[in-house]
Amino acid sequence: MTQHRRRRRGPARQVIRKRAVTVAAFAGTVALGTGVGLWAAADGGSAPPGTGTRQSASGRVAGTGTGEGPKAPDTPSAAPSPSRTYPLSKAPRTIPAVRSHTPERGPGWRPRPGARVVVADPALADEGRLTAGELGLSYAGERNDARPGDVRLALGGGGNRESYTLTVRDGRVDITGPGEAGVFYGTRTLKQEIRGGGTAAEGVVRDQPAKPVRGFMLDIARKPFTASWIEDRIRELGDLKFNELGLHFSDDQAFRIESDSHPEIVSPDHLTKAQVKKIVALANSRHITVVPEIDSPGHLGAVLAAHPDLRLRKANGVVLRGAVDISKDASARLVDDLLNEYAGLFTGGRWHLGGDEYQALMARDPQTSYPQLAAAAKRKYGPGGTVADLTTGWLDDRAATVRAHGRTVRAWNDGFFRGTSVQPDPSLQVAYWTGKEIGARPPAEYLSAGRQLLNYNDEFLYYVLGQPQTFVYPTGRRIYEQWTPRVVRGTTAVPARYDGQILGGSFAVWCDFPHAQTEAQVAAGIRMPLKATVQKLWDPRRPALSWTDFRKLADRLG
Repeated sequence: MTQHRRRRRGPARQVIRKRAVTVAAFAGTVALGTGVGLWAAADGGSAPPGTGTRQSASGRVAGTGTGEGPKAPDTPSAAPSPSRTYPLSKAPRTIPAVRSHTPERGPGWRPRPGARVVVADPALADEGRLTAGELGLSYAGERNDARPGDVRLALGGGGNRESYTLTVRDGRVDITGPGEAGVFYGTRTLKQEIRGGGTAAEGVVRDQPAKPVRGFMLDIARKPFTASWIEDRIRELGDLKFNELGLHFSDDQAFRIESDSHPEIVSPDHLTKAQVKKIVALANSRHITVVPEIDSPGHLGAVLAAHPDLRLRKANGVVLRGAVDISKDASARLVDDLLNEYAGLFTGGRWHLGGDEYQALMARDPQTSYPQLAAAAKRKYGPGGTVADLTTGWLDDRAATVRAHGRTVRAWNDGFFRGTSVQPDPSLQVAYWTGKEIGARPPAEYLSAGRQLLNYNDEFLYYVLGQPQTFVYPTGRRIYEQWTPRVVRGTTAVPARYDGQILGGSFAVWCDFPHAQTEAQVAAGIRMPLKATVQKLWDPRRPALSWTDFRKLADRLG
């Protein structure tokens, strides 16, 4: 029909046509709104049941500001369009589980193109870059503006420096904490949420660990582990909120790290200092302290192979493997050389002195079996001085060497002896691993004396290659269901009044039979025990999930 043939319509017909167009337009808007709403739910990852027009995070219909649907023109009170309501969010499923979550209604948050990670403090740049790379976002550095889709990291608040608050609201994520470590742990929670389900739940997580030391110890002396394998474990530990990696790198079998002060002691298969610096730097970026251990006065066989004159001998001349003669000044100088050298390589604030299984004190009569030690004890401590006194003094002297570098020092529980006139330094922490050794004392003896203690319970936390003696590979299930940080020896917990003195614990891999498992087998074997251990160190209460569900969650998180 051409313009010349169109006829003019009357006013009444215009009103009718106008209303028809309006109704059609409204129907199209509702359909479009429903489609957009569904797209938004898919992007947010937590689409609630039902249909309706697109909503903001507050639950209001987009564009109205009132929560009501649009009204048809000239209609005084049209019925509202269908609306979407979000159910209350559920707590994140992470390992370790978060301690507190306040649910809210909303679509949650998921990474999307154009979203950024921003920081409020330059000290959080490393955490920001790491999180951006992991979630596929751009790192925008320091910014004061807030955009939908952003992840914002900030320092603030007081209290435990490993605590954090993670808020998901209005299409954004805010992670704050009083310390960088806490903010980092918040990013680990976010990463696990996205990995496990694609979406971070709306609401507020408030989280912090129960124990300040959450460790993994690795024996690289008996079995050499590659630098890349150790680095992979650091990444694994960081994602699980562990904060300590122990490296036992000197023993009877080998000395595994390059030395400038005593290159003659280093085994052919060893880590270079450059490799160790890279390991330490990676650990620092994950807020993990690398704790070195040069065990003495026992377990020094590799060092003494190059210094045979310092080996301990019985009265009949028989040499004891691995034991250094602590009556000789040269022995102390040699070990102190190494402690001072590696204090510059391992920059964290913690150090392990070993101190266990010194064979001189395993004899029925140490004074008779080792007359040179008995004589030295009397010279140093008077007529009543004993071999146990001399050994305790050795440990105290080595602790003083390390403490001069600003380190907190620990030693194995069987390096502490009762009934000595010389007392172990009060600041020495007890690394309690066994109650099976000759003369071993129950944990309560150390705790009642006011000492701080670290739990290495060999019945739960010792993964000993080849399963020698009575050791069996620990299972994650047994740790998850039966162990807590207060279960220090055997299966019985120490009284609750000592809980504050138990700083935490460490899962340990010992390589008594180094060829019993490959690196890959060790990694697979410790996977679930590590997850169970950190769950109990983060929150020693009975877990909410059954072991079956915990394992399913672990598989989903990878």
